[in-house]
Amino acid sequence: VITAFTGNQSPQTLQPAGQRKIAPWVIERTASGKPTEFLVILADKADLSGVNELKSKLEKGRLVRNALFAKAQQTQAPLLAWLRARGVEHRSFYIVNAIWVRATRAVALSLAARPEVARIEGNPSIRNLAPVKPTEAELQAALNAVASPQAPQAIEPGVSYIRAPEVWAQGFTGQGIVIGGADTGVEWNHPALKNHYRGWNGLTANHNYNWHDSIHTGGGVCGPNAVTPCDDNNHGTHTLGSAVGDDGASNQIGVAPGAKFIACRNMDQGNGTPATYLECMEWFLAPYPVGGTPSQGDATKAPDITTNSWGCPPSEGCSQGTLQTAIEAQRTAGIMTVVAAGNSGSACSTIVDPPSHYDAAYTVGAISSATGLIATFSSRGPITIDGSNRRKPDITAPGVAVRSAVRGGGYSSFNGTSMATPHVAGAVALLWSAHAALRHQITDTENFLNEAAVDVTSTSCSSSGVPNNVYGFGRLDIKAAVDLAGAATLNITSVAPPAGRTSGNQSVVLTGAFANLATVMIGGNAATWFYSNGTSEITVITPAHAVGAVSIGLTPTSGTPHSKANAFAYLPTVFADDALVVGMTTAKALHIIELRNAVDSLRLVAGLGLAPWTDTTLLPTSTVIKAIHITELRTHLENVAALLGYAAGSYTDAGLGSGFVIKRVHIEELRQRIRALAG
Repeated sequence: VITAFTGNQSPQTLQPAGQRKIAPWVIERTASGKPTEFLVILADKADLSGVNELKSKLEKGRLVRNALFAKAQQTQAPLLAWLRARGVEHRSFYIVNAIWVRATRAVALSLAARPEVARIEGNPSIRNLAPVKPTEAELQAALNAVASPQAPQAIEPGVSYIRAPEVWAQGFTGQGIVIGGADTGVEWNHPALKNHYRGWNGLTANHNYNWHDSIHTGGGVCGPNAVTPCDDNNHGTHTLGSAVGDDGASNQIGVAPGAKFIACRNMDQGNGTPATYLECMEWFLAPYPVGGTPSQGDATKAPDITTNSWGCPPSEGCSQGTLQTAIEAQRTAGIMTVVAAGNSGSACSTIVDPPSHYDAAYTVGAISSATGLIATFSSRGPITIDGSNRRKPDITAPGVAVRSAVRGGGYSSFNGTSMATPHVAGAVALLWSAHAALRHQITDTENFLNEAAVDVTSTSCSSSGVPNNVYGFGRLDIKAAVDLAGAATLNITSVAPPAGRTSGNQSVVLTGAFANLATVMIGGNAATWFYSNGTSEITVITPAHAVGAVSIGLTPTSGTPHSKANAFAYLPTVFADDALVVGMTTAKALHIIELRNAVDSLRLVAGLGLAPWTDTTLLPTSTVIKAIHITELRTHLENVAALLGYAAGSYTDAGLGSGFVIKRVHIEELRQRIRALAG
């Protein structure tokens, strides 16, 4: 028996206290010394409170990933060392501060006795893909709506029902948006999917950062640890087909054919576990290469949206809160997490399986596109499993007799909220391609989808009117959502100049639509403002702010607030060792760091993202600076300056090469250039 105790405490006094931290499922599965899989959840959590002040997904994603990863590295080290010393099989996670372990009850008790451990939860195998059968009336209505449910319909009925083709006609097909599919995998080279895979450039495939397999044993026809995208069931291919599929001919099965997809297999032939679900959510937060590790995660390659047609039933051993932190982390990082309500209707309070009942998830029920009525199998609210009485689902979309892609290059019709969910994921891609300012603004996006939905009144399941616990806010209408977002009272079309001083008190002119404007926030701080040309132009006096790209937030006297991410940049006018003295001041890494921060601020404003710097980690007082550090700064600064409309600058020693001596003038010229751009 492995135990851990100190001082006067005995194993007998520790074990009952530790056992209270252990889920009953684990206690039951470890009877008679049998090992089982469980998750060790640590008490310490990363502080993500500052993320909400950031507007760009790039900034949010990096901060969330780095904060969570650093917290896991810091707090898990003693536990991991303990497990390694005893030869216990384990795997570390950071999206939730947790460690997957396969061991006996004795090990679980010893771990539970440690003060840093909050609880130990089970890792049951969950069967997700039981057949979903509509009623005879629902099926007959769907059959009557099409000549043949298996024949090509050009544009599928469900896609037309939510009015996606009308958005395509405006030129918005999801371009620039990436959807992540967490499911049974995907047949990436299916004719309706191949050209929509982010890993395919038209000639060759690159699966690094675009595919991950969380199935490490078994795996059916795909086997474990598949290095190329594979679907062991059909379900994953079908759901991604409904999100983005289009073969360029008669099989327009997807809502957002201009979007790209990436995928992670989180189920083994339909069977998932909390650990496989967490592994995919962690990979989506910061994808890494095939065969790589989370330490290689790159948040810049994260999807914009994830579609999740799976569940983790407490009735089968899933703890109610295991996945909640992961769903919240994705939302905080600016990833829209769309999830299926489940197929346990028509009873009330049947939305019980995580992640469907979480507030941070956008939950989708199923309707029939033939009748517009809720599917009998679609799970209902209110949410009672966590005591919140929260209203769910959020919205409904077509999920009866949905025709989409399956393995072998074919097509088939499936039923379920699993099928409704990718309709909504694709709709979000359309909305974000039409209105770039909404991208990764999750609450605003949900509000537009909800407000534009077709109202369906219900008094069932403790409901009264709209929204309700059957249809949520109603039936998805993406054309109405795109139109509503375009007609928003507040809208910023331009900001001039695109840079302000760190000292604040600078005039920045905004043009757009500003009727009924109440307050203006610059980088989270209230700013003084006044109308300077009717309601189409305002002048804002900038408050003090640190160096960096900042966002503008507008709040009307009533209605929906509006924000513009990375609207302009505060640039430094004072630097360390200012001014540099010829023959006395030594160029330092600190000087390079300051300049990089300013350049990255401008790049964010120009929509370029952070620059790919050489030697990304510079120590302010000890790193030796190189010629490449100067030439990179010049190149990135001039590129972004040109995009922002500034004339080209000139520099001493234009052809700096390896080994060239760095001079005071090289630093000073870059500083003066930044000062000039700051106005």
